Amino acid sequence: MILRSAASGQWIPPRQHSIVTSYAKGYDPGQPRTTVKPLMFKRILIANRGEIACRIIKTARKMGISTVAVYSDADKDALHVAMADEAVPIGPPPAAESYLVADKIIAACKATGAEAVHPGYGFLSERESFPKALAANGIVFIGPNPKAIAAMGDKIESKKAAAAAKVSTVPGYLGVIEDDNHAVAIAEEIGYPVMIKASAGGGGKGMRIAYSKADVAEGFARAKSEAKSSFGDDRVFIEKFITDPRHIEIQVLGDKHGNVVYLGERECSIQRRNQKVVEEAPSPLLDEATRKKMGEQAVALAKAVGYDSAGTVEFVAGQDKSFYFLEMNTRLQVEHPVTELITGLDLVEQMIRVAAGERLAFKQGDIKLRGWAVETRVYAEDPYRNFLPSIGRLTKYRPPAEKSEGGVTVRNDTGVYEGGEISLFYDPMIAKLVTHASDRARAIDAQSAALDAFIIDGIRHNIPFLTAVMAHPRWRSGQLSTGFIAEEFPDGFHAQAPDGERAAVLAAVAAAIDHVLGERKRRISGQMNGRSVTRESKRAVWLGTQEYSLEVKRSNGAIEIAAPKGKALRLESDWKPSDPLWCGTINHEPVSVQVRPVPNGFDLSYGGVETRAYVYTEREAAYARLMPVKDVSDSGKQIKCPMPGLVVSIAVREGQEVKAGETVAVVEAMKMENVLRAEIDGTVKMIHARPGDSLAVDAVILEFA
Repeated sequence: MILRSAASGQWIPPRQHSIVTSYAKGYDPGQPRTTVKPLMFKRILIANRGEIACRIIKTARKMGISTVAVYSDADKDALHVAMADEAVPIGPPPAAESYLVADKIIAACKATGAEAVHPGYGFLSERESFPKALAANGIVFIGPNPKAIAAMGDKIESKKAAAAAKVSTVPGYLGVIEDDNHAVAIAEEIGYPVMIKASAGGGGKGMRIAYSKADVAEGFARAKSEAKSSFGDDRVFIEKFITDPRHIEIQVLGDKHGNVVYLGERECSIQRRNQKVVEEAPSPLLDEATRKKMGEQAVALAKAVGYDSAGTVEFVAGQDKSFYFLEMNTRLQVEHPVTELITGLDLVEQMIRVAAGERLAFKQGDIKLRGWAVETRVYAEDPYRNFLPSIGRLTKYRPPAEKSEGGVTVRNDTGVYEGGEISLFYDPMIAKLVTHASDRARAIDAQSAALDAFIIDGIRHNIPFLTAVMAHPRWRSGQLSTGFIAEEFPDGFHAQAPDGERAAVLAAVAAAIDHVLGERKRRISGQMNGRSVTRESKRAVWLGTQEYSLEVKRSNGAIEIAAPKGKALRLESDWKPSDPLWCGTINHEPVSVQVRPVPNGFDLSYGGVETRAYVYTEREAAYARLMPVKDVSDSGKQIKCPMPGLVVSIAVREGQEVKAGETVAVVEAMKMENVLRAEIDGTVKMIHARPGDSLAVDAVILEFA
C-alpha cells in the first residue's frame, strides 16, 4: 500500500504504514477517524472466484492493497480476473483440480509475492489444513486460526464443542454413520422428520430433509455424494428437523487480542432446497432482549474457541423466540452485505485488519443497528422449470444502478458481465442485490423496484420468483419460516398472468410504447410534415389471452391512456425504441418495465410477471380474434434432461417396468445432484445416455414403450 504525503507530495514507502479506521465513543460509521499504524499487507491473493472475489478486490483497492486473482480454465475471461492487478492460472475447470488444490494457491502466492490469502467462502475457506499450509510457507491467512476452524468449522465437531460449552443444541447423532441402514435406524430413534447434513457442508450442498425411511435411504446416498464432490469430505450427520423453524444467525467479529463483538442478526428463513434465497437484517422476529441473549451466547462460544476473524453463529429459532445452536460458519457469509449496510462496517476490511494484527477499533456498546437491509440472490436457474440450472452466455446483463439517495441504498455484488458465460462447473449465482432503507417496508419496496430494473438475457434467471416473493403478503408481514417457499409455492413457481394493477401497468406501457413507435415511423416517412399525431386513437392491447381496450393520446409531452372502466393514467418517460427498459412514471409513481421486441409485439416484465403484449388497431383486433390458437404437443413418453448437466447415474435398464415416481436417473449441474423420476407407469424402451455423458437441455435420456 502506498500513500502520498499531503504536505510534501512525496510517496510514503510501502510496509511502513497502514490506514486504520477508528471510532469515537458513540460509534457513527459515517464519521471515521483515521490514524496511522505500522505494517499492512502490500499484496493479497484471493483464493476464490465470482462475486466474492470481486467483492474482496473492491475493498483491497479501497485500502491501497494490490490483489492477485487465481482462475481455472473455465474462468480465464471472468470478471474477477480482469479486476485484479495480477492473475494466475491454476488448472482445469473442476474445483477439485483447481480452486481446491492448496499447493497451487501457495505456488501462486510465491510467484506473485502475495503476503496473505483471503479465501472468500466455500472452496478452502473452512479447511483447517489450508491456513496451516499457508503459515508453513510464511503466508498469512485472512480468516480464523486453524484451531478455531477445527473446533467450529466442522459441523459435527462444532456441535460437540457447543455441547461441551453447555449451549443448547438440536437433538441429533454426531457419530460416524456406517451406511443407509444405520442412517435409517438413527432417524427412527430421533423421530421424523430429520435433517441429513454434510459435516463439511454449506450453501445447501449435501443436505436433505427426510420424512420417512425411504427418504433417509435415498437422502443419505445423495448427501454423501454431493458432500464428496463439493467438499472432498463425504461425512454426514443426522439431527432432528424442527418444524416451522426460522433461520437466524449472529455475525461475530474477533481479533487476535481476545476481543469479540456481535454485529446483530440476519434472518435467512426464505430458503429453497436448504439454500438461502432471501436474507434480511435485522430479523422481524427478534426483540432487543432476544437479540442480546443470542448475541452474547454467540460471543461466548466464539471466545471459547479463540475465534479471531469474521464468523457466523447460526441458530434455529421457534416462533416463540426460543432458539438452538445449529452450527458456526468460520468464514465470511454470502449474506454479509446486509450486516454491512445496517452497521456501516466493511467486514472484508475488518478481516484484513485483524489478520494484520490490529485490534478492533470499537467495542460492543459502539455497535448501533440503523435501518433495514434486504438481499436477494439472483441465480442462473429457471423458476418455471423447478429452478433447474441454466447456463450460457449473458447476451444482456444490466443491473440497476448502485446508488444511495433519498434514504435508499441499492448495492449489487456480482462476478459477471454482459457477454460473459455462466458455466456448469460452479454455483449458479449471478449477483446479490441488496437494498437498505429506514424501515423494512421501504427496503422491500426498494428491492422490488430494483428487481424490476434488473435486465438479464441469454439465460433463464430467478428474478420473476424473487419479485413474487417481495410482493407476497406473508413475506411482507414478516410471518416467516424455512418452509415458506414449500408452503406458499407447493406446486412450484408458475408463470403469473397479469392481473389487477400489474395488468393495468403492463397494458398502459405496451400502448405507450406502440404510440412512440408509431410517432417515430410517421416522422421517418415524412407524413404530417414530421409532426406527431396528437388526436386520440383507440387500441386493443392483448396481454396473453386478455384484451384491454384503451384510448391513447399525446398530451403536453406525456402519454395519456384511458380505459372504459378504469382510471386515466398519465405516463411520462424518455423511452426510445432501442431501450430495453421503459423507465418513467405512471401518475407520478416510478415504474420500470423491461421491454424485449418480438415479431409484431413485445415481451414485457414487471412485478414478477412476464407476458407477451400485442397492440392492435380496432380493425387488426377484429381479425386477430378470428385466429385459431395452436395447441402445443406433449411427449409424455420421454425423459428429457431438464437442464445442461452431467449424467451421474442411470437407475433403470431397457425392458424394465417402472412406476410413476421411481428414480430413473441422476443429473448433476452446478454442484447439485438432481433426481429425475418417471412421471408415468411404463416399460423402458431405449436408454440414450450413459453415466458421464454431458447433456444439453431437453436431450432425451430414455424412452418408454
